Amino acid sequence: MKKIFAALNLSVVVSGLCMTTLAQAEMHGGVPPYGPTHVGYEAMYDRPFRSPYVPREPRVIKKGTLAPSVDDRTAFATLLKDKHAGLIRLLPREALERATKQAKKELFKSAGGAFFSFANRTHANGYGSDIGFAHNNLSVGFRGFDYGMLTNLGNAPLEQITLSDTRVRAIAALRPSHSQSEAQSEYRRIKSTEGLTFDGSVYRNQLPVQENSTYLLRSIVYRKSDVLVAFRLVRKDTDGSVIIAWKLLQQYPTPKLERPGKWDWLGKLGLRE
Repeated sequence: MKKIFAALNLSVVVSGLCMTTLAQAEMHGGVPPYGPTHVGYEAMYDRPFRSPYVPREPRVIKKGTLAPSVDDRTAFATLLKDKHAGLIRLLPREALERATKQAKKELFKSAGGAFFSFANRTHANGYGSDIGFAHNNLSVGFRGFDYGMLTNLGNAPLEQITLSDTRVRAIAALRPSHSQSEAQSEYRRIKSTEGLTFDGSVYRNQLPVQENSTYLLRSIVYRKSDVLVAFRLVRKDTDGSVIIAWKLLQQYPTPKLERPGKWDWLGKLGLRE
């Protein structure tokens, strides 16, 4: 009888693990190209993670507090024909404090409208945010060991920034750190006064807002996403928000962070020989 119960328990555990694996597989999605043919390093997973809990926003929001103006949409109509491009409004984090009661209800749903995930295409914070806006600064890398970097290319046409651009090649080939110590070291270097230099461009985790400027951003969010994005800071609006036109240059396989001393679930269940 004990053997039967043990076999049943093992069957339940295995079934649960299979269901979890299948569920995780269904959550993987993302914008092509993806897979092991990416520049820089071998794929840890086949496809980038996409959260099933937060609906993806349209590439351009047309109504509400976070919607860019009609003039903005018209100005970037050609760029927006690219399905990997979009137009967003970011509100400064401090804007939530002075928002009206009705506006606060809308903004609370998207963490105040100060963050955006290019991978999951949402303003909601906590779902792999790649960029944030506060106190006239743009920043990247917000949680745990996640990190990223950005640089200002000046008044460069966004349409001309591609993976073949000499200013893009080195940052495109960057390999994410796979250990916690390496990730921490990389973060400290990016945050330092010197920053990191690739192809003559200095990258930092935070840069001031500069209108009519084009930026390059690489954002590494472990177990969720790794993206390379070029974006244009179109203008700063009267309410302090900024309008950003963006295009996804590359979405890499989901980066994996090795943890020291993995939890031995088989041992805990008494199933390891």
